[in-house]
Amino acid sequence: MSVPQDPPLLTERLRLRRPVPSDATVYHRMWMERDPRVPAHRRLDSDGRPTVDDISRDLIAGESALESRHTGLLSIEIVETREVIGYCGLVGERAAGHMPELAFELLARFQGRGYATEAAEATIAWARACGIARLQATVWDWNTASRRVLEKLGFHDTGRVDKTLGDASSLVTELDLESQRE
Repeated sequence: MSVPQDPPLLTERLRLRRPVPSDATVYHRMWMERDPRVPAHRRLDSDGRPTVDDISRDLIAGESALESRHTGLLSIEIVETREVIGYCGLVGERAAGHMPELAFELLARFQGRGYATEAAEATIAWARACGIARLQATVWDWNTASRRVLEKLGFHDTGRVDKTLGDASSLVTELDLESQRE
């Protein structure tokens, strides 16, 4: 098997690349835009944390973690404008019994244009080229837009619910990449 291209990943409209500290402003905006049903620890707190500086430090610290065989979270840029609109990538351990997890999030004004699906397709293709056999994705039960994206990508509902985040219910979905190999 040939070694897959490391990020950046390119699609017709998007470039997925390693995040840089200046992306923190966009990531912070996504924290501000999160639905109030998202658990409190994943939204800005009453002091406005995480701040842009906090997120920037996390992006810098995460560079060494991104050296692994996973993409990590990649910033999504529109090729034409180079504007950062969100993130997509694989997170989690590749230890025995653990599946990498597909994660994505976009600024609200860029939702509904197919960007999440396009970015996720590029990430899934990269995972397949790396020899990853299965992916999982969790999605809030109320997040119908992300659930539709996952369905388009071929993820199926496992019937499992992750209740580790308090009152919020996260549905666990999986994608078998082995069955999709050509």
